[in-house]
Amino acid sequence: MGKRQFLKDLQEGDEVDDVFSIRYKKPPREYSKGYMFEVRLSDRSGNMNLKFWGPSDERLVDRIYEPIYVGGVVRVKGRVGSYKDCLEISVGEDDGITLVERSEYDIRDFVPTTERDVDQMMSRLNSFIRQVKDPFLSKILRHFFANEEFVVRFREAPASIQKHSNCIGGLLEHTLSVVEICDMVHSLKPKMNKDLLLTGAILHDIGKMDEYRITTNIDMSEEGMLLGHIFIGAEKLKQVVDSIEDFPPTLGFKLVHIVLSSHGRLEFGSPRLPQFAEAALIHYADKMDAKVEQYVRVKEEARTEDDWAYDSDLKHIFLR
Repeated sequence: MGKRQFLKDLQEGDEVDDVFSIRYKKPPREYSKGYMFEVRLSDRSGNMNLKFWGPSDERLVDRIYEPIYVGGVVRVKGRVGSYKDCLEISVGEDDGITLVERSEYDIRDFVPTTERDVDQMMSRLNSFIRQVKDPFLSKILRHFFANEEFVVRFREAPASIQKHSNCIGGLLEHTLSVVEICDMVHSLKPKMNKDLLLTGAILHDIGKMDEYRITTNIDMSEEGMLLGHIFIGAEKLKQVVDSIEDFPPTLGFKLVHIVLSSHGRLEFGSPRLPQFAEAALIHYADKMDAKVEQYVRVKEEARTEDDWAYDSDLKHIFLR
């Protein structure tokens, strides 16, 4: 039987009986009637906290808690309640939360996939790659996109864990949007170096291929947590630049600088601020695509009859 209940559709008071993945878990602790623990559930529609309220037998609660692991899938039987204006699932000792086998679920129920056609997006991106005439920048792009393994990973990678394009195919979707924004602005400001602009836009987030990992959810890899996609991407790009004979030094520095400055501000993870027009445009295009998607998503997912929704990142969003 396929999955029938998705987190974004649950309402207060609903009975829950379905499978969900585990994003994180917190150790058992005492409460007034015994021991309880908390986990974060996830599926392709969103996330929700679950609280298990157990008896005073700590060992019994531990036997339920210990088999659960991050990235695993559990069957949950409980009821949706509300705590501090947020929905959560409550599970008592007469309900259940149990680990299920891989054969009992479909991974597509847990990790969303881009709604856009991946082949069409890749074809469109390749059309921009072919526009790059500079022989050194073209060689850089061929190094990556003539590599079948790289292309497969690039097509599948997400662009974030939850902020924007957080889905299989999300990196391709986001990259193409950034490239198209840059191409459009270049038509208005044609004095910029278009070959550098397109190459930087296409490669600005390649570090995300190693920053994230996909199991039953999108999570940070060890490399991503310790290094971050900006460093990973800049290092990867610098290695390729250094491997190409007679690559113009200043052009190589500028290409790596685009990756390093793509977040635009030191406090957002960029070790350098944009220092020329092409780098600045890629930063703003990157930010524009991500922010606009966040606004659209908050409006689409708002579950309220009010005229406003509140997002911790964007603040108040007008819904009408």
